[in-house]
Amino acid sequence: MANRLFQGVIHQMKDCIDRPFGVIDENFTVTASSELGKIGETIPVFNLTNELCVEGGYTYKTLGSNQGTSYTVFVEGEDVLAGKYASILAVAFANVKFYYDEKYDRGNFIKNIILDNILPGDIYIKARELYFNSDVSRTVIIIRSLEANDVSIYDVVQNLFPDKAKDFVISINETDIALVKETAQGIDPKTIEKMASTIADTISGEFYAHVVIGIGTTVSSLKDLARSFKEAQAALEVGKVFDTEKTIVSYDNLGIARLIYQLPTTLCETFLKEVFKRGSIESLDQETLFTIQRFFENNLNVSETSRKLFVHRNTLVYRLEKIKKITGLDLREFDHAIIFKIALMVNKYLRSNPVKY
Repeated sequence: MANRLFQGVIHQMKDCIDRPFGVIDENFTVTASSELGKIGETIPVFNLTNELCVEGGYTYKTLGSNQGTSYTVFVEGEDVLAGKYASILAVAFANVKFYYDEKYDRGNFIKNIILDNILPGDIYIKARELYFNSDVSRTVIIIRSLEANDVSIYDVVQNLFPDKAKDFVISINETDIALVKETAQGIDPKTIEKMASTIADTISGEFYAHVVIGIGTTVSSLKDLARSFKEAQAALEVGKVFDTEKTIVSYDNLGIARLIYQLPTTLCETFLKEVFKRGSIESLDQETLFTIQRFFENNLNVSETSRKLFVHRNTLVYRLEKIKKITGLDLREFDHAIIFKIALMVNKYLRSNPVKY
């Protein structure tokens, strides 16, 4: 398509330029020319740079490359006028190529969808223009770098998923890379998590770079990709608050943390005041909070918790009574334990002040 656009520009300019000129691709093949007979020929250039290059009776000027095919303008002649022609043509063809990339590039199309930069009604019109397959399932996965490093996470992920017709790797900002992965209908979420784990292991094992990965839900509609993207972002933010030790966080597995994350902060503050009427949650020291955590991990079993904590059973009972006295909640009762568990999560959420999407 770009070659046809180049040829159209050449057709309009050939009467203004008194010598043969055209465009060659990265394989030095003539893709467009003022002399139609030259199209398809190979013109090897050995000293090609980003500046003007004079070689073999021609002057060359590259258009540059943006993760795609690189094109070069050629003009017959080695004189100053040939150089000026080449420079002017390079600007013209670069603008044509930019227009083509913006309008017809599938990766740019997907990026506009997930970032909500395209109207829902225009999505399927554009998809038909690009002959884009709309009837497949896709999942948005966000890979977030945790530290500054020299490794291009984009290139690593692109190499892991080289099929650009099905999978799209998109740079979102300095830390985030979005992978829009085509998946099988009804795919098991655990399969996607294993794939995400492979990405993290590859980046960590081969390049010593650490990442966290958020996974959105699998969607079957193009317009729902924006929702899957926001879910992947939310998974990262919720994971940063409640699952700080996890590398892979799936939106489907957030459970009650997702519910808390979606609540207004004023409602959360009111809930905490109602739960801790007798005393503030800040009045519980670290040892007490650690005891509570272990008690929850051992399913409210006093004997098992005391064994794991290496304390006498009566000592643990004393601590639980102390908690009851401060908060009014007896953690040995299931309903009270649920309320206290949620209250701890709400308090953690309020203290984190996460970014909402």
